[in-house]
Amino acid sequence: MTVTAIAQDRGIATLILDSPANRNALSADLVRELSEALNAYAEDPGVRAVLLTHTGTTFCAGADLRQPPDPAAFTGLLRTLIELPKPVVARVTGHVRAGGLGLLGACDISAAGPGASFAFTEVRIGVAPAVISMPLLPRMDPGAAARYFLTGERFDAAEAARTGLVTLAAEDVDAALEPVLDGLRRSAPGALAETKRLVTAKVLDILDRQADTLAARSAALFASPDAREGMTAFLERRDPAWTL
Repeated sequence: MTVTAIAQDRGIATLILDSPANRNALSADLVRELSEALNAYAEDPGVRAVLLTHTGTTFCAGADLRQPPDPAAFTGLLRTLIELPKPVVARVTGHVRAGGLGLLGACDISAAGPGASFAFTEVRIGVAPAVISMPLLPRMDPGAAARYFLTGERFDAAEAARTGLVTLAAEDVDAALEPVLDGLRRSAPGALAETKRLVTAKVLDILDRQADTLAARSAALFASPDAREGMTAFLERRDPAWTL
């Protein structure tokens, strides 16, 4: 299993990305298991919200280059997160890279701790943040998105909060999430679902219009000569041929 569910705590269901061997990378298995767990919670009247967190020092390392998910399956996971009638809250205390940032951006609320770091590393392995741009570009400051998408630079939790990538940065993530989770527990389930529908309408419109095109573009990029060189260099722990 790559995703672990733990007992609900007063209506909050916790899902843990639990594949430390590959730093919780987006393998085909993880994408499938996470989608199945979320869909089960959609129909559970006892679940008010979902808390998504992780084991180890990495929230999600991006696509698993040894067992990558189909771009359409990953797009489907993002849609599941966004369309879920229950709010999804991300708790991040580790590193987030590439496709993991799309996973994070599809959550409704997110909190990151001092051990968190972020980077859009796609350009450094010869691809582009195509599919993940759909939930992220409406959320992030445009100038910051342009900088970090294009350069692959690493940045911290405070910068992630400043740019709109995460909702809040805090020294104590659990303390910071207490009022958030308390607020969700005090909210009527139907009202939460309708309110989430309001705040996600723009992203869902983008998904409806662009998902197929961007999934196809992503698949083409992963099959390109640049991607083959970039992924090989990554796995061999060397600089790709284009590095100056």
